[in-house]
Amino acid sequence: MSGKLYLCATPIGNLEDITLRVLRTLKEVDLIAAEDTRNSIKLLNHFEIKTPMTSYHEYNKIEKAYVLIEKLKSGQNIALITDAGTPGISDPGEELAAMCAEVGIEVTSLPGPSACITALTLSGLPTRRFAFEAFLPMDKKERKTILEELAGETRTIILYEAPHRLLRTLEELKDALGNRRMTLCRELTKKHETAFRTTVEDLIAYYEKEKPLGECVLVIEGRSRKEIEEEKRASWEEISIEEHMEIYEKQGMDRKEAMKKVAKDRGVTKREIYKVLM
Repeated sequence: MSGKLYLCATPIGNLEDITLRVLRTLKEVDLIAAEDTRNSIKLLNHFEIKTPMTSYHEYNKIEKAYVLIEKLKSGQNIALITDAGTPGISDPGEELAAMCAEVGIEVTSLPGPSACITALTLSGLPTRRFAFEAFLPMDKKERKTILEELAGETRTIILYEAPHRLLRTLEELKDALGNRRMTLCRELTKKHETAFRTTVEDLIAYYEKEKPLGECVLVIEGRSRKEIEEEKRASWEEISIEEHMEIYEKQGMDRKEAMKKVAKDRGVTKREIYKVLM
């Protein structure tokens, strides 16, 4: 019988946020795979957990995954923990979980803290729909592509950023998205937790004078659908109604259906389109 991989969420700041189930699991498994054993030993010592640890991080995530999978196949149970938060969310645990699933090893996730969800709920921005991008890519071309995609995103956007890159990222967001409402979250669940509800431009002005400190979660307002519809209508108005009709008729629509589509695009009634065409 193969062992089981447990994805164990650990505190993002306040140690009291760890669950009883995670504590029990960390004590009972045969091995704990940790992103940084030097960091995780503090957590384990605090809760008097003596389970052996091994490192599993970004730079050994594939090679070490094969080693861990062999241990799982031999019947060992392994807990995976990240430096803070839920494994697999913007960390190498994603690779190990996927590789285990491919070879039929059972994987279970023990829910708990996650910086992106904590920041979203604190933000004061819409929470029903959101797009989580984690850290923007470092590659310039890929970064530009992602920012262009985010410019049309109607869901609330969540990004992670390091303090030394914060100002540059905010300036890029302003250029790509405009001056949106946003909330900057820092030191989540810690004594000096901050949720700075502001705008992109005001945040840039602030950090041009103040040095950014601590890992940041940026929660940014999505683009309004009303604004997108208005832009679409404006673009349709640049061509005549006859040309607009021709676009749909060339797609195989009959005249009645084309008139209906043109009316919807332009935000008018079908009767108004009919009058112009007649």
